Amino acid sequence: MQPSDKALVPFVSVDNMMRLVHHVGVEQMIKQIAAQIEADFKRWESFDKTPRIPAHSPHGVIELMPTSDGEAYGFKYVNGHPKNTSEGLQTVTAFGLLADVYTGYPTLLTEMTMLTALRTAATSALVGKYLAPKSATTMAMIGNGAQSEFQCLAFKAMCGIDTVRLYDTDANATAKCAANLKGKGLTVAPCKTPEDAIEGAQIITTCTADKKYATILTDNMVGPGVHINAIGGDCPGKTELHRDILLRSKIFVEYPEQTRIEGEIQALEDDYPVTEMWEVMTGQAKGRTDDRQITLFDSVGFAIEDFSALRYIKSAIEGTDFYEALDMLADPDDPRDLFGMLMRAG
Repeated sequence: MQPSDKALVPFVSVDNMMRLVHHVGVEQMIKQIAAQIEADFKRWESFDKTPRIPAHSPHGVIELMPTSDGEAYGFKYVNGHPKNTSEGLQTVTAFGLLADVYTGYPTLLTEMTMLTALRTAATSALVGKYLAPKSATTMAMIGNGAQSEFQCLAFKAMCGIDTVRLYDTDANATAKCAANLKGKGLTVAPCKTPEDAIEGAQIITTCTADKKYATILTDNMVGPGVHINAIGGDCPGKTELHRDILLRSKIFVEYPEQTRIEGEIQALEDDYPVTEMWEVMTGQAKGRTDDRQITLFDSVGFAIEDFSALRYIKSAIEGTDFYEALDMLADPDDPRDLFGMLMRAG
């Protein structure tokens, strides 16, 4: 018996995701995902919200990130294993699912390793559009791993930067990033120290992988008027910034209940004031208020951003061949006769 169309679930493989990105264009796709994230942040109050559900081990963490707007439900499965790089494996891998709340049937299954890099970059640059100095032309990229090129291109596409200054403790990572960005319309400057990288930068992005309390930026490295895009801290016990930087900054977050557990602000008191980005996007709170203010986006990634990315992909693949139809759902002629379906198949 052939499954009916309603029992087939669109599946976007890594290969098809890459085909889709090349079809749309990296920068254009980042901008389109950002537009979906912005639209969903502006209806923030319609979503179910919960901090992600982690399973920690000595080797890393596996997490589920669920949310729903009452009509669709989405979740992402994602891991974070910094030790993987030394074994030739990805630090982060992910897949995601979108479902119809009315029937409970899944409507999309997709890889999200590539998609997470795109949506993280889209979120960073979207927030930068609201908080970074309007005249910003230069970004320091501290940490030149798997996310770095996406971040650089996102800030080029959405915030108008034309120069990136790269630093990583691994010189090979910096060389990789510089080579990948060649011909992408950016002036790329590999640097030997983080102090060198931040020289002349109006935006500083930190994206390192080690699961520890680290000090990638010290207080004396950060001058007035910069925007810090801190995206490396994403679990308890992992930070990148000296505490004194936080005390000098106006701090913006996605979802405080999650960020206080996983973000840079885990180093601060539980009631330390922060501003939620959805409030800035809806005009209920102010972003940057003067040219000398230090703004800090303490980003840990939130389920609504993944929901937005899933919705974008579901729409983007319609009428294309960038997916396969999976036979995932039992579809008996009589919904009460699952056993009969099994017997007839024999």
